[in-house]
Amino acid sequence: MITFEKIVMHRLKMPLKYPFANSSTTITEKDILITELHDKDGFTGYGESVAFDAPWYTEETTDTVQHMIENHLWPLVKAQQINHPSELALNKISRNHMAKTAIEGAVWDLYAKRTQQPLYKAIGGTTSQIPVGAAIGLQSTDEQLIEKIKQALDQGYQRIKLKIKRENDLNILEKVRAQFPTTPMMVDANSAYTLQDIEHLKKMDQYNLMMIEQPLASDDFIDHAKLQQQVETPICLDESIHTLADVRTAVALKSCKIISIKLAKVGGFTNAIKIHDYCQNHDIPVWCGGMLEAGVGRAQSLALATLPNFTFPADPGASNRYWYEDIIMPEVEVNNGYITLPEKTGIGYDLNLKKTNQKVLT
Repeated sequence: MITFEKIVMHRLKMPLKYPFANSSTTITEKDILITELHDKDGFTGYGESVAFDAPWYTEETTDTVQHMIENHLWPLVKAQQINHPSELALNKISRNHMAKTAIEGAVWDLYAKRTQQPLYKAIGGTTSQIPVGAAIGLQSTDEQLIEKIKQALDQGYQRIKLKIKRENDLNILEKVRAQFPTTPMMVDANSAYTLQDIEHLKKMDQYNLMMIEQPLASDDFIDHAKLQQQVETPICLDESIHTLADVRTAVALKSCKIISIKLAKVGGFTNAIKIHDYCQNHDIPVWCGGMLEAGVGRAQSLALATLPNFTFPADPGASNRYWYEDIIMPEVEVNNGYITLPEKTGIGYDLNLKKTNQKVLT
């Protein structure tokens, strides 16, 4: 039986090596919150909030996550005793999935350590070898973009994801495909289009893309279905997917052919596994998107990507692609296009949290 004793919240700012721009915003640093959860038997698990400091992606921010943990989630969690992480009851709190994941991920890490197994095996993963791709943000010039793609391919990444927006997308794809005619490639619109852009989006079919990720608004399941009927390229839903009910809606309406599962956006491993299994049973391949995670979130997202229906290369790549210094040791590395997860118990990495602001809740 697991009884929780205290939680320590670590907060820090991590500057990105390079600005990361999409159709909505440009990020130069990440406001990181790490949870350190202790049980009464002396085991410790770690989680991460991958929320941003402003609500441009979802309604949650790092500040709201900390507030929810302090005032609502931790009082709820510390009153519980569980045998398995799937028993953790957080549904009394509406949504706030990133805050829930920051705690739920720590519970799974702690459980894996208690049961002396790597996290990926504890959730039912089938391999420690994860193929990874590179996500490349909007660049100032086409030359910079081409150079970024070359660097990623030279580092062994197995596919390229390009952030796009309406103003220059087809011109970029034309130039990129001229340079890289056979490279597996996808685009991510971050809801930059509307249904009025159908004829424009149909022109992307000629570029042999793996998928168009989230072209329309996050709540436009019906419009995505209309768009998927008109384009040959598979549509992938990302921002639309927060719950199993969202997935069931998307599948029923045929809003997409692929789904991106982001651990923090769906409330943690237990919900992510249910979504994975539902998609597998309905022949919808899934893949693991990235959220500019620090080491804990990166390790946990990669553990999720070991489940068998994760068909496409994952977004979370090497730590040094994003950070001057990550908070885990050793840092995540990519070799020949793959990340090999450690066989140590839990997330498999040691943490360096000496430079954080800490708050202890008992």
